[in-house]
Amino acid sequence: MSRQNVFVTRNYSKMRGLITIKLLVISNLFMTLAWYGHLQWKDTSWLKHAGIWSIIIFSWGIAFFEYVVQVPANRLGFRENGGPFSFFELKTIQEAISLIVFTLFLIFVVKSEKLAWNHFLGFGLIILAVYVIFKKW
Repeated sequence: MSRQNVFVTRNYSKMRGLITIKLLVISNLFMTLAWYGHLQWKDTSWLKHAGIWSIIIFSWGIAFFEYVVQVPANRLGFRENGGPFSFFELKTIQEAISLIVFTLFLIFVVKSEKLAWNHFLGFGLIILAVYVIFKKW
């Protein structure tokens, strides 16, 4: 393979990696809204009087868009499909993004939860997990 082809292949893989991460962020926004949004907005409009099955269907409707974005993200990012990531790496990225999006949701939307030292310690351990998963031993 020529030097130019290696460069193009490497850049293509990096681009797929960036697109994958962006799509996973969007996916996690939908996931957070589906899983936790109804708890925050329980006193608004129809959610105030909705039963559990209505909330489940409402959440599934939001989660549908999570999957619409997450499935292509994983396909684009997976190494065997031309992306840069292994199964373990994709899952680790998804979990780290999920925690970041959830934390931002708590800070900017919920506002009643306060970050404490143990949360930062946990985040640090997750960052360490990302490092360990991506480290080539």
